[in-house]
Amino acid sequence: MKTRCCIVGGGPAGMMLGYLLGRAGIDVVVLEKHADFFRDFRGDTVHPSTLQVMDELGLIDGFLKLPHQRLQKMAGMFGGETVRLADLGRLNVKYPFIAFMPQWDFLNFLRESGKRFASLKVMMSTEAVDLLRDGERITGVKAKTPDGVIDIEADLTIACDGRHSLVRERAGLEVEEIGAPMDVLWFRAGKRDGENENLFARVDPGKMMVTFDRGDYWQCAFVIPKGQYEAVKARGLPALLDDIARMAPILKSGLSGVKGWDEVKLLTVAVNRLRRWTRPGLLCIGDAAHAMSPIGGVGVNLAVQDAVAAANLLAARLMSGCPSEDELDAVRRRREFPVKMTQRMQVVVQNNIVNAALKPGNQPLKVPLVMRLVTAVPWLQGITARFVGLGVRPEHVQSPRAPSP
Repeated sequence: MKTRCCIVGGGPAGMMLGYLLGRAGIDVVVLEKHADFFRDFRGDTVHPSTLQVMDELGLIDGFLKLPHQRLQKMAGMFGGETVRLADLGRLNVKYPFIAFMPQWDFLNFLRESGKRFASLKVMMSTEAVDLLRDGERITGVKAKTPDGVIDIEADLTIACDGRHSLVRERAGLEVEEIGAPMDVLWFRAGKRDGENENLFARVDPGKMMVTFDRGDYWQCAFVIPKGQYEAVKARGLPALLDDIARMAPILKSGLSGVKGWDEVKLLTVAVNRLRRWTRPGLLCIGDAAHAMSPIGGVGVNLAVQDAVAAANLLAARLMSGCPSEDELDAVRRRREFPVKMTQRMQVVVQNNIVNAALKPGNQPLKVPLVMRLVTAVPWLQGITARFVGLGVRPEHVQSPRAPSP
């Protein structure tokens, strides 16, 4: 099988880039190793930057008809004090809110929308297992399908296969670890009719949790010190649920549905990035190029921004063949600054808030000065909203669109 571009991984970066290249009339194949997109505990926050991209593609009306919840003001409890974290209503954008939507709905929407492009093919249940090479050049992938192993020859291979990228590993690209002091336990708690609360984050001595109102349930992220999952399990599930109920009394009745540890998923947090995103014939983007902390929920949106930038920079060149490695590296040069700045801000939050929250003992927590200032000065909530909602140097769709047949 031959194609102009083979994208490995059907997550936000892969599906958005596949859509954009298909829209440009470029022969592109997206490989997704699972039979569907239905996997829980994936990032499902769609920020204003991504909503703007959907608008620029003419997809926003259909997209916002999908079931979702909207978050505009972000507030929290820090050591018993209420703090205001961000107000997206202060952004001068068309869609000043975060949409909470299951990621599988987002990905299915892109796949269905992309069916109008004859040049785009999405292959489900197809897993890349190795790279094809011609000397130093990557020339495609070897993939396992339900019908056996096949070779997919491609002028350009793009790795969008996540923070545990097999493509990145096989290409021998070096990862720079930045580190994170925490891991996250994800679970759902039931929600009764009329049960509402605007608190987004809760921080108590030794404990930290984030809750998302998903309409008919609460999506919860309980933060634990890095590597302490087995110690948490050793205390027992009832002890964990008691801690959670004390932090967030509104969850108490809904926690009765959490019956076992198989309903509590461990997400190992990593913050890292590649020093080099390319080999001849190969480009890495999204989590394959830079794993983000869950702080701010920006990972999905950084991946989408990478895809938009890659299409902007490479689509026209791809029409006639594979871009040179220098042309591929233009994507890194464009996206590395936003990635580094975002990770730097995440590390600041880790060092000044997460570490303090997770420190053993029951010393009273004091609200950090910067958080007090943001709470007291409303226009500062617009600055934090810009960082969370739009990020550093948001991308806009500039890639070509092939004439309709």
